[in-house]
Amino acid sequence: MKLTNADIDLMERFWIEKSRKNFLAYRMYMRHGLFINSWFMTEISRVLQQFYLDYKNKKRPVYILNTPPQHGKSFSVSDLISWITGLDPITKFIYASYAERLGKRANKFLQRTYETEKYKKIFPNLNITNPNNRGIVNSELIETWDINNIADTGFFRNTTVGGSITGDTQDIGIIDDAVKGRKEARSMVVSQTIWEWFEDDFGTRLSEYGGILIIMTRWVTHDLTARILEMNPDVKLFNFQAIATKDEKYRDAGDPLFPELKSLEFLEKKKKMSSPESWDSLYQGNPTIEGGNKIKDSWWQWWTILPPLKYKFITADTAQKKNTYNDWTDFKCWGFGIDENIYLLDHLREKMNAPELRRKAEIFYRKHDTPRLKVGDPVLRTMYIEDKSSGIGLIQELEEKNLKITPVPRDTDKITRCEDASPYIKAGRVFLNVEIPDVDNTTKEAREFPDSEFDDDLDTVFIAIEVAFINKSISGNLEAAMEAED
Repeated sequence: MKLTNADIDLMERFWIEKSRKNFLAYRMYMRHGLFINSWFMTEISRVLQQFYLDYKNKKRPVYILNTPPQHGKSFSVSDLISWITGLDPITKFIYASYAERLGKRANKFLQRTYETEKYKKIFPNLNITNPNNRGIVNSELIETWDINNIADTGFFRNTTVGGSITGDTQDIGIIDDAVKGRKEARSMVVSQTIWEWFEDDFGTRLSEYGGILIIMTRWVTHDLTARILEMNPDVKLFNFQAIATKDEKYRDAGDPLFPELKSLEFLEKKKKMSSPESWDSLYQGNPTIEGGNKIKDSWWQWWTILPPLKYKFITADTAQKKNTYNDWTDFKCWGFGIDENIYLLDHLREKMNAPELRRKAEIFYRKHDTPRLKVGDPVLRTMYIEDKSSGIGLIQELEEKNLKITPVPRDTDKITRCEDASPYIKAGRVFLNVEIPDVDNTTKEAREFPDSEFDDDLDTVFIAIEVAFINKSISGNLEAAMEAED
């Protein structure tokens, strides 16, 4: 049956009206003939629309979308900007990416969108001008433009990650890939520079109820995604894997993410050509450290019921400063079992300044310095503290309080300490517990060693293995005390 002009007009009016209410419908209408409809496009459109609704409901949303390369994430977000602009013309956008060319691409994409007849039909009252009050010109890159040219105008501005945004307030801040490649991503200097820019510049320009949307491909474990999640675990993270590793709502394990664009055959060939680290990070959103895996996850033992313990002891790795870029301070309490294995009993990992370090070290010590109420109750024998940096002063201060402290000399590098300790982990001599605070970080640092961002957590494990199994010159006084008491 051939459609009449009236039918066509009716259908178009339907799509125009629906496009004002539904982001997916907007994309299907605007990109008709180019838009590839799939469950992934439906889902990512739903997530992006929910971000906007959370923003309008003053929830201060922070969304992170991790997707594989070349799966349409940048164009999805550009469509979102144009849709929100039409619905809410006073919205102020700042769009940042690692390269100027990506900002230019988004800029031109938006300019062309605003000039289309379809867009003007959906949002007929929208007026967009550049700062010189000239109309948008597709051949000209306009870094900033005003929307509706009214007193409380919205605007769009694109910049680079690390670029200056001083003076601008943003309602919606968007970061589209913060780094350009693995070499840059692996640099802790670059990573820290990006984080400081995010904290001190980008984040501080948000309006009262502003939202942040980050879309990125992951490279390393200390990237912007990881740092934001560490600071705020309530952030909404959406990780779209190239190939599903388990059954999901819309696909089964082994299925590709967007087969209409990247087939399973294509992805499998890409996987064969990639290193495991590259595939897991870029395509699966699960970065690991190259050169790691010196301590395998399978080596750890996990206790649910403790055996009788001979004694308890504490290991400590201290840091001086509290700033986000400094190391952590780590305390672990261990039990030495009658089976001559060690069992993690408690864990405290924080960033502390000097007064907090002294106070919390004493609190942690006294928490586990419990009296022997019956035969066989383990008592705390000592706290082992590395005899270096802030640990030197801490040793002196705790000894003045008559706490039992044992300095641990540090005259070997971390690789050597790992080589000495790892056979005991492999042999099943070290037991963890799923209820211990931050135990996941212990295994994470071990998995990534020696290139992990931090190793304070793992260092207290090395100390425990050293004093329990290896270096009797350190633990000799402890053994003598045990014999005298028993």
